[in-house]
Amino acid sequence: MRHVLLAGYSLAALVAVHATPGLAQVASPPPGTPAADTPPSVASAPTDSAANQDILVTGKRLDDARAHIQPSLGATSYEMTSATIQALPGGENQQFNQILLQLPGVVQDGFGQFHVRDDHNGLQYRINGTILPEGLAVFGQTLSPRLVSKLDLLTGALPAQYGLRSAGIIDITTKSGLFQNGGTVSLYGGSHDTIEPSFTYGGSTGRTNYFVSGDYRHDSLGIESVDGRSNPVHDNTDQYQGFAYVDHILNDNDRISFVGGYSNQWFQIPNPIGAQPDGTSSVGGQTAFPSERLNERQLERTGFGQVSFLHDEEPLTVQASLFARYSSLRYRPDILGELLYNGQAQAAFKQDFTIGGQLDGVYHVGAAHTLRGGLLLTRDRSTSDTTTHVFPVDDTGDQAGEPIAIDDHGGKTAVTVSGYLQDEWKLAPTLTLNYGARYDHYDGYRTESQLSPRASLVWQPDTRFTGHIGYARYFVPPPFENVALASVAALQGTSGAPAVSTDTTPFAERQHYFDAGFQMKSSAYFTWGIDAYYRISKNLIDEGQFGAPIILTPFNYASGRLGGIEANASYARGPWSVYANFAAAKAKGRDIVSSQFSFSADDLAYIANHYIYLDHDQTFTGSGGASYAVKSGVLAGTSLGGSLLYGSGLRTDGTVPNGAKLSPYAQVNLTASHHFAGPNVDVRFDVINVADHKYEIRDGGGVGVGAPQYGPRRGVFVGVTKAFG
Repeated sequence: MRHVLLAGYSLAALVAVHATPGLAQVASPPPGTPAADTPPSVASAPTDSAANQDILVTGKRLDDARAHIQPSLGATSYEMTSATIQALPGGENQQFNQILLQLPGVVQDGFGQFHVRDDHNGLQYRINGTILPEGLAVFGQTLSPRLVSKLDLLTGALPAQYGLRSAGIIDITTKSGLFQNGGTVSLYGGSHDTIEPSFTYGGSTGRTNYFVSGDYRHDSLGIESVDGRSNPVHDNTDQYQGFAYVDHILNDNDRISFVGGYSNQWFQIPNPIGAQPDGTSSVGGQTAFPSERLNERQLERTGFGQVSFLHDEEPLTVQASLFARYSSLRYRPDILGELLYNGQAQAAFKQDFTIGGQLDGVYHVGAAHTLRGGLLLTRDRSTSDTTTHVFPVDDTGDQAGEPIAIDDHGGKTAVTVSGYLQDEWKLAPTLTLNYGARYDHYDGYRTESQLSPRASLVWQPDTRFTGHIGYARYFVPPPFENVALASVAALQGTSGAPAVSTDTTPFAERQHYFDAGFQMKSSAYFTWGIDAYYRISKNLIDEGQFGAPIILTPFNYASGRLGGIEANASYARGPWSVYANFAAAKAKGRDIVSSQFSFSADDLAYIANHYIYLDHDQTFTGSGGASYAVKSGVLAGTSLGGSLLYGSGLRTDGTVPNGAKLSPYAQVNLTASHHFAGPNVDVRFDVINVADHKYEIRDGGGVGVGAPQYGPRRGVFVGVTKAFG
């Protein structure tokens, strides 16, 4: 059963029996939110044009047909709309990851990362049903919330059409401008030197619909502070993002569409204050270097595009897509400073280019059976160029001369072929079985494949209760673009040589996944649900940040055990909307069997015989919020709201690797907005971390953790948005 993060003032109805339980985040949109954000109803079409009404009805029907190709079908699904995003503190001016932290079981991490159900990074993004290939990014957010009409987070025992990345599917339905000629211009800014101008525009002409958005962001808190300062040293960022959507309705049954986007994001790496090298290394006789003078930078770029053709004519609906994505990551070190502090300084440039095709279809076989099937083919080319500055060392490991530079260049191509077939079988009016299988063949650094059965059973005895139970077999290749290409052997005899020289190529992870839950609509105003899961993994994939370049490297635990439970509740009545989520989880792995050069010999020896907590494990995670919309009187058009994030703390090293945890934290954010109807202007006021709570996300300790990161200190922001058209 799916539960919608509510954007209005009444509880959303549950969808079809094959949807699964999830959160109801209840957040009322500010009155006057531009109507261009969501497709209008048929009634809002121009009344003087029957042709326009026909095209509008066709566009809406084709949207529904596309969504019908891949419903949740027994998975756990949480939904957010554009209006919900606008109602959160920060609204569409937030980074994409901050919005997703309001969903159940989503854990905050450093570098802008987040984790779904204690998985490190097993997320797959889809735009209008088409896969967005993975790319190279650490700090940057490729997608802007401004392009979102609706997003769904699917997790749990997923149907067979979802594969390769299985911790969570983030399926985004973009804004389309369907008969909404107009847009917005906005200026947002405040604390941390933040300034963020942006625009959106959508419209229609004839059978063609379009939507574009763009924004620029500058602030002095580009990455989390390394020492908890409100304005950390050397932490500026400049970020540009653009997005475009165009579709053309060919006839009553066919539509072609294009989606494209580009982001260019530059970051300074923040510096600690008052530190000095330990004096064991020298360059030209220099041994001192104040840490605040370090000048390390990272540039991340991504461009993507996809073209899709949709055909809908009962009993068959088909969507065929071609897609491509280019991404690059360039790390520029402070050569002198890093040599003195770390004994090495590595300039790194990585780029990745993926092209592919995707075909999905649904076919109705009578009233009891709905067949779904599809194919996926991708080709991924990754290259890496590094120049590592190191000291030659003697037999004792002491510096034996001035720095030398070692160049290392490499590249690799991966091909993935996948296919699936499944049947949605309505066993009885209240009982639905969805079963099927997918096959994945991966040829990259290794050649591996797997046939993965899936099955889920959904029971809905009445309109108030929906329960489900499911099993999924998963096959998860390592993130190809992040696998290290630099040669370990090239660094032997230098200060950059690792203590362990073993470098086994990462394996694909293979999982058994079990999920069960229910959702109960106790009244017209109150809904609550619980979902539990357990996962058994072979060659569990994790990632770590090793060395100075901020590039993640995948590695495997030979075996893993993960499990947890999620609870959510929502209440919506009149002007009030309230939601709350809570999750408990535990994730452990044993025996590191790939990328061993990244670890110390002592850690490898201990982990070989003991299960340890994964570094991103967080026992308890919570979120919640409330909103109130003033509907009458002198304050009509005013909305007030707030949100909460809670975490019991990620892992850090104790007496054993990852054997301790950081302190719990809670971050409260507030928002207020008002719509001025005359000039059609919205003004908002946001306060992030109202209590100015100083808390650590990371302390620099833990397996694969390279640096400390702190949550944001208090920030005050103001935004003005003018709607036109």
